[in-house]
Amino acid sequence: MPTADTALPGRDTPMPITNGHFVNGNPIAAPFPEGIQQALFGLGCFWGAERKFWQCPNVFSTAVGYSAGFTPNPTYDELCTGLTGHSEVVLVNYDPSRITYGELLALFWQAHNPTQGMGQGNDVGTQYRSGIYTYNQGQFDEAIDSKERYQQRLTEAGFGEITTEIVPASAFYYAEDYHQQYLAKNPQGYCGLGGLGVGFC
Repeated sequence: MPTADTALPGRDTPMPITNGHFVNGNPIAAPFPEGIQQALFGLGCFWGAERKFWQCPNVFSTAVGYSAGFTPNPTYDELCTGLTGHSEVVLVNYDPSRITYGELLALFWQAHNPTQGMGQGNDVGTQYRSGIYTYNQGQFDEAIDSKERYQQRLTEAGFGEITTEIVPASAFYYAEDYHQQYLAKNPQGYCGLGGLGVGFC
């Protein structure tokens, strides 16, 4: 991992995006309707990870981007150098009256292998690490509790220790437009995401 001193410098200009979800048409950037909250997850390559969440009933919209690092407004090419410190992440916009944060956490744990450290499947690198990035103390506490519960399930099933980082969310930088809802635009595109077959509940 780079440090703040060794990370790429980035830029002040945000990535231009189309503010409409390719699948459902809802906005992927603010402003959102009243009551919409946000959750932020890293679980490997963000193409397949995003699809997991937009396919979840009652999720308002999703977007992919970069977070948990240092470089402001990075490009994908910069991310791939490993010198930004960022993880590939999915921003989930949701109405808690229709779907709970706990349900999103259950989907997160079951959708990938959270024991792999700096990688996911055949994708190896710091940008593919598992992470939950929380927006308030309630999310943080619930994420920690869910990790402890899922670790018990994994231990019973013979798997190792969870390596998922759980930290307060830092700035989220939208990825390039072509990455947004990539697998809806490219149905035959790559997805290396796979869980361990261990249920959360």
